[in-house]
Amino acid sequence: MINVLYTIFLFNIIIILFKMLKKYKVDNLQTLIVNYLTAAILSYFLLEQDFSIYHILQSDWIMHSIIIGSLFIIVFNFYAFGIQKVGISVTTVANKISLIIPVCTALILYPKENSFDELKVIALFLALIGIYLSTTKGGKITFDKKYLWIIILVFTGQGVSDAIFNDFAQRFPNEGGYLFFMSLFLFASITGILLYIFSGKYIKLKNPLQLKSLSWGILLGIPNFFSLVFFLKALNDPELASSIIFPLVSMGVIISSSIIGTVLFKEKLSNNNWIGILLSICAIYILSI
Repeated sequence: MINVLYTIFLFNIIIILFKMLKKYKVDNLQTLIVNYLTAAILSYFLLEQDFSIYHILQSDWIMHSIIIGSLFIIVFNFYAFGIQKVGISVTTVANKISLIIPVCTALILYPKENSFDELKVIALFLALIGIYLSTTKGGKITFDKKYLWIIILVFTGQGVSDAIFNDFAQRFPNEGGYLFFMSLFLFASITGILLYIFSGKYIKLKNPLQLKSLSWGILLGIPNFFSLVFFLKALNDPELASSIIFPLVSMGVIISSSIIGTVLFKEKLSNNNWIGILLSICAIYILSI
């Protein structure tokens, strides 16, 4: 459980940094690319083994690192685009409720490690309601239906990424380690660079390279790296089923980030938001026991 708490703590640091990016008008994509390069470098310095590019390409988990790394940066950009076009509430709900995909995948692929009884079903149901209420204003979701494809991509992309990450944790509990993280972050960086080039930003010079993106990317890359390290340790914990980890982390992040938003950024929570937080706390209690 301690690894879950560490993961939630580090995710909240990332959320705070993302809010600061908006405040200081730092380019998101540039910062993300530097962030993943920083995380890759950290992985390299923590390696306990010799490696080669051939070793990585021949590894059993190479496709996991390519897909997850690519989805990391692609989903985030869809997330940022969704916030601009359909709003924070709708996009956040799609992102968080995507936990349904990794939970269902874990139950289907690894039924022995992820038994589900009636109490856990109730907890998951409470979790989904809690996430919905705690991330919406007035309990209603309205948006321009022509942007429905963004919501679908955020939901699907985040869910598939989490499901594949969990599959790696279950199939290769004693393999990869920091070498896996290094390759994953490198593929995320490469994907980000390609997105930056082919989106026309570099060619048209609409968003020239910012020096401040370098410092903010490094600052973001450190907690991002360690959040995944502790998340993987949580998924490998024999005392916690992986189908329980995702709701615990999602709800923990929502509850703590809501409190941080209220205290640090003076954000106001509606009655529905507080009800959602209380339901999430109840779900966390049920799942944790």
